[in-house]
Amino acid sequence: MRTYVVAGGTTGMGNGLARRFLRRGDRVTVVGSDPAKGRRFLDEAAGLGAADRAAFLRADLTTVADNRRVIDEVRARHSALDGLVLTAMRYFPRRVETPDGFEATFALYYVSRLLLGEGLTDLLEQGDRPMIVNLCGVGITSGAIHWDDLSLREGYGGIKAMLQGGRATDLLGVAYVANHPEGRTRYLLHHPGFTDSGTGSLRQPAKAILGLLAKLFAQPVEKSIQPILDLMDDPPAGRLLAYDRRNPLPTSLPTLDPAAAQRLYDRARHLLTPGSRA
Repeated sequence: MRTYVVAGGTTGMGNGLARRFLRRGDRVTVVGSDPAKGRRFLDEAAGLGAADRAAFLRADLTTVADNRRVIDEVRARHSALDGLVLTAMRYFPRRVETPDGFEATFALYYVSRLLLGEGLTDLLEQGDRPMIVNLCGVGITSGAIHWDDLSLREGYGGIKAMLQGGRATDLLGVAYVANHPEGRTRYLLHHPGFTDSGTGSLRQPAKAILGLLAKLFAQPVEKSIQPILDLMDDPPAGRLLAYDRRNPLPTSLPTLDPAAAQRLYDRARHLLTPGSRA
């Protein structure tokens, strides 16, 4: 029996992975912001006869405090983890600033994933073939890190924020491996492709348009998660893995630049100390 934490595990691909883990006999803790979706997950687990192997933690992963609370609660429950799956995403059409002073997309795509990955590393190192799985857009080159305005106080746009978040979370994988050179935990950056994983964070008319496109062109969640499961169960050599669906990507991509990765990590490493702020 393996043990997993899935951040963003109440919807979309995160939920698909969590349910698959349960069906094959593993323990799963999902993290999400909606208690109704959390209850639905627990009800589904009970229906599978897996109520004792499922847990839900309610958290707003855009805040540093809730990420730290999740880390504390997971550590209180488990002495080892086999996988941490990072899938939480949300589109913010208007700029939202978190209580910590971050733009919300950056907080969700980078800060949360930084905190959870670093905060649970010692548990992962006790697992069997441990892996952090970061669902992202690795291989995409659009977007940039706005080094002088990470919180996008000037010229905010929802797509601009998501593209910056995507490039930032790519760099996070590079920095994680570089800053844990003796570790066993692999870090998988995975681009699942266009997946019909829901449109809950969108507003009309974008919600209706994307929903129609998803029905016509997107692959179902169950198909999108299979390459991830295969890579987790039989990981290739190397600590940093980058995949577009089933296709390996070179870690020498310009969007995976080690110097930029360390620069961004150094900008945020103070958050790893309790009591610190942006």
